[in-house]
Amino acid sequence: MRIENLTFSFGPQDIFRDVSLNIRENEKIGIIGVNGAGKTTFFKIITGELEPDLGKVVIKNNARVELLPQVINDEISSMDITVFDFLMSGRPIQRLDNELQKTYDEIAKSSDKKKQKLLFSKVEKIQGLLNYWEYYTADSELLKIISGMSIKDEMLNQKLYELSGGQKSNVAFAKLLYSKPEIILLDEPTNHLDKETKDFVINYIKNYKGSVYVISHDISFLNQITTMIIYLDKRTKNMKLYKGNYDRFLKLHNEKEEAINKIAQAQEKEIEHLQNIITKYSSASGKRKRMVQDREKKLEKLMDNKKDVIQKQKNAKVEMSIDRESSNIPLKVDNICFKYNKNAEKGIIQNLSFELFKGEKFLVVGENGVGKSTLLKLIISQLKADSGSIIIGNKTDIGYYAQEHELLDNEKTIIENFSNIDISRNKLRSVLGRYLFYGDDVFKKVEVLSPGEKSRVALAKLSLQGANLLILDEPTNHLDPETQNIIAETFITFSGTMLIVSHNPEFVDNLGIERTLILPSGKISYYDRDTVEYFHDINTQKKNKSR
Repeated sequence: MRIENLTFSFGPQDIFRDVSLNIRENEKIGIIGVNGAGKTTFFKIITGELEPDLGKVVIKNNARVELLPQVINDEISSMDITVFDFLMSGRPIQRLDNELQKTYDEIAKSSDKKKQKLLFSKVEKIQGLLNYWEYYTADSELLKIISGMSIKDEMLNQKLYELSGGQKSNVAFAKLLYSKPEIILLDEPTNHLDKETKDFVINYIKNYKGSVYVISHDISFLNQITTMIIYLDKRTKNMKLYKGNYDRFLKLHNEKEEAINKIAQAQEKEIEHLQNIITKYSSASGKRKRMVQDREKKLEKLMDNKKDVIQKQKNAKVEMSIDRESSNIPLKVDNICFKYNKNAEKGIIQNLSFELFKGEKFLVVGENGVGKSTLLKLIISQLKADSGSIIIGNKTDIGYYAQEHELLDNEKTIIENFSNIDISRNKLRSVLGRYLFYGDDVFKKVEVLSPGEKSRVALAKLSLQGANLLILDEPTNHLDPETQNIIAETFITFSGTMLIVSHNPEFVDNLGIERTLILPSGKISYYDRDTVEYFHDINTQKKNKSR
């Protein structure tokens, strides 16, 4: 892949400015940068979803490019096709085989030698393609991927539209691996992987005969698979290429920035020294005047080559407060049942009961696909229980964080998404600044934001609601580790009540969780990190199944 003078902006906001890189084939490349640096945008330019303002990305030999996005699109989600048929469609073997048999039939029926010669040429071409798609070993390759990606046999006959979000992500990942593109683009691929599946993916990618580009906050994953790192510098709007894995990049990058800062600080001292001399002897004559002129030339040359001290990237400042105290029992769930398929024998939620106490932090865990996100949607009335009741306390104000940001309007700008909140424009701009949206950033449409940026918009909106009961569905998804730590510190001191779905042990461990609801059993136990880690290890691959 070759990047030539790439320039791209969203309105007045530059994302890339005159970027040029030459990237060797068959490398495993990590894409690194803070949220909003343009990582997902870069992928969209590669796939042709976005057109650069200037320059281009050149894919050598017209190599096929396949992308696994963070969020599976609606087109896949609604497909009326079985999981197995969807996976099989990753390679056009059946079509090519049918075409080959048809061509042989045409040869048998034809007596025209010229036509036969053309048909034999076509046969040779088709057979070449079948060899590329590994015609004789494709089935065993697919079965290996199905097993490695932990796709259970019973899922293979399900229709895609019947699957939950996490299942679709897993199936889409498996199909991408099976489809054997020359270039694979992966956007946060480990969000849905347990340890065993992650180990399979690591081994598969390391041995993959093609180029793999990965956006990830999973440092361990990057260290194990990457041979190169592309660093997207939000400050300079440029990209820099580093050989080696993430740890090597970080060492070289930090050393380089430290060296630049030392030079910049030395230059600042020299500039101050020269300016003092020039000021002191500005009206001098003779030799002193020539000295001043010499110092002016030195200062001019120094200013032309001046390096600026590199400022540390700013972190979001997350704040959550309540407008009023809730009742002592802000939420009571009494014997609720719910089925998506009303003809199904058994519902996804069966006879579930629990209640929350004011100020409590209550965790929901369980094998994904058992209804955790469904439960949250029942509580906020996005769904209606088939039986039982959900009682909201009369002083309870609910704030909901949806893990895929479906409460945000993609067609509206960031600032327009706050139109239903009673707040002055100046105060809103100040709040958005705390969440790292400055100047013209607020006029970006939500649809062009990265998942991490959307998370910050959703958190900003939640912070302004003054809710005393927060319903949080995987709030750390898509966020870099620094921001995850920041929101954890904020939620620790939150004085209201929290109901959280999360399988992130590092996040929930220090929140002060008192009780844990385990689905589908409905069992409630005291908080235990081992329980969270257990479900994280065996189910994170299906993390969004119940979305």
